Amino acid sequence: MNIFVLCTGRCGSTTFIKACHHIKNFTSAHESKTAMLGENRFDYPVNHIEADNRLCWLLGRLDKIYGNDAFYVHLKRKELDTAKSFVKRYSGGIIKAYRGDGILMGLPEESDPMAVSLDYCDTINSNIQLFLKDKTSKLEVNLENIEQDFTTFWKVIGAQGELSAGLAEFETVYNPSKPPQLKKKKKIIPRIFLKLKRLIVSLPEYIKNT
Repeated sequence: MNIFVLCTGRCGSTTFIKACHHIKNFTSAHESKTAMLGENRFDYPVNHIEADNRLCWLLGRLDKIYGNDAFYVHLKRKELDTAKSFVKRYSGGIIKAYRGDGILMGLPEESDPMAVSLDYCDTINSNIQLFLKDKTSKLEVNLENIEQDFTTFWKVIGAQGELSAGLAEFETVYNPSKPPQLKKKKKIIPRIFLKLKRLIVSLPEYIKNT
């Protein structure tokens, strides 16, 4: 059985797969085939758990290949918290691809980053919900209730291994978002004073030589 963890990103998918590494009867990976084309993009091993938020743009092809034969997890986090995390990464990654010349083509650069990030989260979660509408093997997992929900996931898929070790992974923050780095302003005023100082020091010598 193949298992796909669908999500917006910035909602614990890296940690979820870290926890899945403690499952002995499934392999697991995070975004392992993002650079592949054609059939290779969906050529996952049997009994494999894959978390990849970019699959949310490829759901038609995912359905064509796996359809109702796979198990699907909708991994969620409070949208406001998810959006805040995307704001910290606004200049790169999937959120950059969504705005500007991407999905929201022509979106003004001065648009509110929080509004754009919330719009992205709503879009992806809506895509997942529609995709899962007719699927029989599915489970919603919420980051805010991860201990209970991951335990349920473990039992539903018949996982074998150390559940306690898997749950312990959620105590570590992996791939955290960092506040955007502000460009350091050039110290113009001190440089002006330094030049004036040099001018004053060299002025007597200049007058003498003239």
